[in-house]
Amino acid sequence: VQMIESGGGWVQAGGSLRLSCVISGRTISNYVVGWFRQAPGKEREFVAHITWSGGYTNYADSVKGRFTISRDNAKNTVYLQMNSLKPEDTAVYYCGAKSGYVWAKDYATYDYWGQGTQVTVSS
Repeated sequence: VQMIESGGGWVQAGGSLRLSCVISGRTISNYVVGWFRQAPGKEREFVAHITWSGGYTNYADSVKGRFTISRDNAKNTVYLQMNSLKPEDTAVYYCGAKSGYVWAKDYATYDYWGQGTQVTVSS
């Protein structure tokens, strides 16, 4: 499985960005696709995930109500719409994929990762 993120950039606080994660290489109908982020000096943390087949979603408390994860099965793409961005959202954002739903908030259980895309939010 190959995963390529795009859509990162610089934005002022209160602004919006939409990240994309294009997935290729194999069928992922029973997979979970997640977005994680990692700020300098910090551990990679869960942001949101979605099940590929049913579209069930889950979010970290810190982004609930501001971020929306979605998928386009035809394009094999997962999106992360980020609104009302805050400086503390600044990080490298990664998409990952794993088989099965168990421990889907734990980055260590993911099998595949993209290269990451930088998001910088200025105050």
